[in-house]
Amino acid sequence: MERNPPSVNKWLITVTVMLPTIMEIIDTSVANVALPHMQGSLNAGTDEITWVLTSYLVANAIVLPMTGWLSRMFGRKRFLITCMVLFTLASLLCGAAPNLELLICFRILQGAAGGALIPNSQAIMMETFPPKEQGMAMAIFGIGAMFGPIIGPALGGWVTDHFSWPWIFYINIPVGIVAVIMAGVFIHDPPYLKRAERFSIDYWGLGLLVLGLGSLQLVLDKGQQEDWFESSYILAFSLIALVSLATLVWVELRQPHPIVNLRLFRTVSFTAGNLLMFVFGFCLYSAIMLIPLFLQTLMGYDATLAGMVLAPGGVATLLTMPLVGMALSRGVDGRWIIAAGLSVGGTAMFIMQGFTLEASYWDFVWPRIVLGFGLGMVFVPLSTLTLAEIPKPEMGNATGLYNLLRNIGGSVGIALSATLLTRYGQFYQNNLVAHVNPYNPDFQERFAALSQAAVARGMSPAAAEQGALAMIYGLLQRQAGMLSFNHVFWGVGLAFFAILPMLALLKKRKGAAAPGAH
Repeated sequence: MERNPPSVNKWLITVTVMLPTIMEIIDTSVANVALPHMQGSLNAGTDEITWVLTSYLVANAIVLPMTGWLSRMFGRKRFLITCMVLFTLASLLCGAAPNLELLICFRILQGAAGGALIPNSQAIMMETFPPKEQGMAMAIFGIGAMFGPIIGPALGGWVTDHFSWPWIFYINIPVGIVAVIMAGVFIHDPPYLKRAERFSIDYWGLGLLVLGLGSLQLVLDKGQQEDWFESSYILAFSLIALVSLATLVWVELRQPHPIVNLRLFRTVSFTAGNLLMFVFGFCLYSAIMLIPLFLQTLMGYDATLAGMVLAPGGVATLLTMPLVGMALSRGVDGRWIIAAGLSVGGTAMFIMQGFTLEASYWDFVWPRIVLGFGLGMVFVPLSTLTLAEIPKPEMGNATGLYNLLRNIGGSVGIALSATLLTRYGQFYQNNLVAHVNPYNPDFQERFAALSQAAVARGMSPAAAEQGALAMIYGLLQRQAGMLSFNHVFWGVGLAFFAILPMLALLKKRKGAAAPGAH
């Protein structure tokens, strides 16, 4: 006879699953700003040190879609606690790594363990709260999901500046220990996961998944650095990814116990929600990458100050999400909230299109706050509507795919934005250079003023002219960079508005219907 799990206060379960969620998402971005420090202490080249990020993302992407399958095979509680322990241990090993090779190995372990934390946590949250409160549950979960990309770079910069780079990993250890203890006490497997199921391991699916997603993540991460399809390396991995993922779809749809349950995409609302999350991930991660990059490369902000520009927008997101959760609980149609959020987000990116090199700190902060409100209005109802019709036994599979689409969307957004920045930068620089010539009165005036100022400081006329040309060229490069950023901000804003028609494919949530109660 099946026994129901003991009753545990839903807020204790919430705190328990939020700790590993925040820890994992922060670790996705916390290492970015510490790369130059790692490069120096580990004696690594620029190409080599980026594998600290790439290795984590590849391992993370591979494990995400198989989370539900692994939970059913080993038991969700046991699997979740094992991943928490491995993630905490890997964090300790990353901080203590004596060389780059070992650091990359430990980051692979950390990424693989972290990949299962978010889908499992989201599935537990959806099951813990009754149907009418699931909007609030996703609001609370969304706070953690959005907290990472916002606080990660700022926290990484502050810890690196005030301590040393190993501490960006060591800070996970106390959080991980507390999370493991709480999970052991408060998390229990539901009855449907306690059934003794015996099924063969989907070796073909596992191999194709590792090969396909690993290759895809490498292409997205290294594409711009290797000049995309001009590189035989990128071309080869692109073909491997395409063939592997296409074969994976064919194999999994014929497998009785697939490692990735692609049959879930037969649900129109789930498919539409995943497509929306893919584009939303594209917009979210692009914006979070572009803003600090603009500040640090063109405005001279350090990592901590750039993080302080992002922080108020993060506060706006955190304040918005509980209000959205309350609105959903009262029966407000989530599709209208998503539409409003996408429109606000797109408007914020159009405002950022007007950034200049003379802008003040607050000129950067207030559009970021507007964007924060928009992001807070999208995540909660989108998650609730996408997962609403998924049967409970498939919730782990569904959340794994859902989070995978967000991560891949983010990787595509970062890769495309970085590529466009480089290409537009070259385009605008070539256009501006054409105006730097002796026949341009503006150039003559600026050149004469800079040369005379240098001569007045005691430089020789020849050296003064050379210095003036160097200063004008530096200004030209900054102007070209600003224009390229503005163009990409505009493109991300268009992406926000472009997905509005897809909302028609989402079904309105019926408050009385339990998710997956069929």
